[in-house]
Amino acid sequence: MIRYTGSILLGLLLFLTSFANSRPIVDDLIRLPSDHSSTLAHVFPDVDDDSVGTRWAVLIAGSNGYWNYRHQSDVCHAYHVLKKGGLKDENIIVFMYDDIAFDEENPRPGVIINSPHGHDVYAGVPKDYTGEDVTVNNFLAAILGNKTAITGGSGKVVNSGPNDHIFIFYTDHGGPGVLGMPTFPYLYADELIDTLKQKHASGTYKSLVFYVEACESGSIFEGLLPEGLNIYATTASNAVESSWGTYCPGEDPNVPGEYDTCLGDLYSVSWIEDSEKHNLRTESLKQQYELVKTRTSSNPFYSSHVMQYGDTELKTDMLALYMGTNPANENFTYVDDNSLRPSSSNPVNQRDADLIHFWNKFRKAPEGSSRKKQAEKQFMEAMSHRVHLDNSIKLVGKLLFGIEKGLDVLETVRPTGKPLVDDWNCLKTMVRTFEKHCGSLSQYGMKHIRSIANICNAGITANQVDEASAQACPSLPSGPWSSLHKGFSA
Repeated sequence: MIRYTGSILLGLLLFLTSFANSRPIVDDLIRLPSDHSSTLAHVFPDVDDDSVGTRWAVLIAGSNGYWNYRHQSDVCHAYHVLKKGGLKDENIIVFMYDDIAFDEENPRPGVIINSPHGHDVYAGVPKDYTGEDVTVNNFLAAILGNKTAITGGSGKVVNSGPNDHIFIFYTDHGGPGVLGMPTFPYLYADELIDTLKQKHASGTYKSLVFYVEACESGSIFEGLLPEGLNIYATTASNAVESSWGTYCPGEDPNVPGEYDTCLGDLYSVSWIEDSEKHNLRTESLKQQYELVKTRTSSNPFYSSHVMQYGDTELKTDMLALYMGTNPANENFTYVDDNSLRPSSSNPVNQRDADLIHFWNKFRKAPEGSSRKKQAEKQFMEAMSHRVHLDNSIKLVGKLLFGIEKGLDVLETVRPTGKPLVDDWNCLKTMVRTFEKHCGSLSQYGMKHIRSIANICNAGITANQVDEASAQACPSLPSGPWSSLHKGFSA
């Protein structure tokens, strides 16, 4: 009996020794199921150990103006998620115009919220690049880690190394092949992709995740972002559709009565609220992508198709590798049953959010007040600008291609997988040529970039566009949306 018992103990000892040699030893404690995530942090140190690489983040709101409240709100909220996840301020770079918190329209001065019942997300946010320092040049230089190319701001850049992980979040208006900025020029897809290729060639990151909230945001990567760069990107919409604002006046849940603007963007708040709720050591990029995709497309009439591009095998990575994770969420493991549900009944098209603001401002202002007159003026100027741009682009198309074919050429959408345009320099030249005669495209007019790209793809020359634009627009419009005092958008 003793010999039998001894053999059992010897066998058990050999088994335990073999087991210990086959995996990292966490500690000498028996773990409860609720401690599983803590165990994971030790078994997979790359998720939670700075010794194997630093997490970097670049957050950018590409707009200004109180009617674009939601973009800076998204960025501020994202900052706090990353900060609570353990990222250091020295590794988080924030771009935002910073004209919202203390705007006279803000009913809570110094406070920004990202949801109807949300807390202040403005306090504590670093102001690395604000105002006129939020530029394409500074944004791209920060990604590359090129301090000498920076103008103004804090000078902070992504000074990453070969083992580091980078997260970039952009939110604003967009159009086919272009992302808006609060300054001119705007950011065109070829410039962004070239920058990402340069970053990869420098060998200064291990993997990079890029989230983009903008209309037609899929066109930024469609046919342009190659595999093999260790970059995984998701976008709020495909290459041909709008993205959506949420938590807007009149929605369910409704915003606090004193607000007359949208507080967030649907894609953005979806990933931010999910990240805020769960243990990100146990949730993958793929799981978040699927969740955001479902929530963003839940309304059959007001929705977009969230897309993914680049090295999609990275989507098996845990979110904590890029965002860290809040220790308070240690026991909130992601499962389908506790994922976030649709929270907004009728999101607002990004391009109409300014009109929503102006209309609600007008509706709530006292009769005969200066505020009511101002709101009416703002609404009418925005509408006049839209009508002018829509008509001008159509007329240019008819002058170039004839009355019957003009609109068909302008509205052509290339097959999936092909980039918007073959010659990006041509596109930018044509944009400047059109704007010289017809005024700035501005945030609304970015929707017409596809039409201008199609003019390039058809082989039309700059001289032809110059002549057609001069006929379509005999004089520059006087409205503020058409002004060129800040320069061209390309």
